[in-house]
Amino acid sequence: MAKILIPTPLRQFTGGADQVEVAGGTVGEVLTALTTTLHPALRNNLYTAEGKLRSFVNVYVNEDDIRYSQKDATPVKDSDTISIVPSIAGGTLRVRAGGR
Repeated sequence: MAKILIPTPLRQFTGGADQVEVAGGTVGEVLTALTTTLHPALRNNLYTAEGKLRSFVNVYVNEDDIRYSQKDATPVKDSDTISIVPSIAGGTLRVRAGGR
């Protein structure tokens, strides 16, 4: 089974688990099993209502971004690690007096 690393903000939907092992032959199969069978509460955080992976969710198989591979059809082996990495945005820009 492939190992999925769960980022801290999403662990509340996996009962606090920081990683989960899931069987599947592709990233799509693994994420579907994760979000429908094992942890359905996680689904809305990863997928749109249309069933597409949300644009701010990045997925890696080992070190490879699936956007530059075969996306959901990217093959997965039992020895692979899948990382879910939500994009983080926000913060403020501070400008000091005098333009520094």
